[in-house]
Amino acid sequence: MGRNNIVGAWGETVAAQYLQKKKYKILACGYRCRYGEIDLIVSNREYLVFVEVKLRKNDKFADAREFVDYRKQNRIRTTAELYLSQNPTELQPRFDVIEIYAPQGFETKNPRIFHLESAFE
Repeated sequence: MGRNNIVGAWGETVAAQYLQKKKYKILACGYRCRYGEIDLIVSNREYLVFVEVKLRKNDKFADAREFVDYRKQNRIRTTAELYLSQNPTELQPRFDVIEIYAPQGFETKNPRIFHLESAFE
């Protein structure tokens, strides 16, 4: 596993812990299919949430959410459709982005976390 994969996995773990504190149930981490990958799939009483986690050292170049462009959104949507076809639910689907800013990478003690609910449709 390369350094980027390790740091990415750390970011997804931080996001999962954050969501669990917010009373979300973790259903899947790193869900993959031929269409793409969804970092986290979580649920609460009302929503089934497909979460894209973006980890950056800082926001000097651009906000992390700006890296979830239209192409990336389409891949996430298509992957979510396949997940839903295999895992029917009464919950309302939603697409969120979690931005994590960690200046020291996975050695950051208190990363800044921003949860953007309904980041795209």
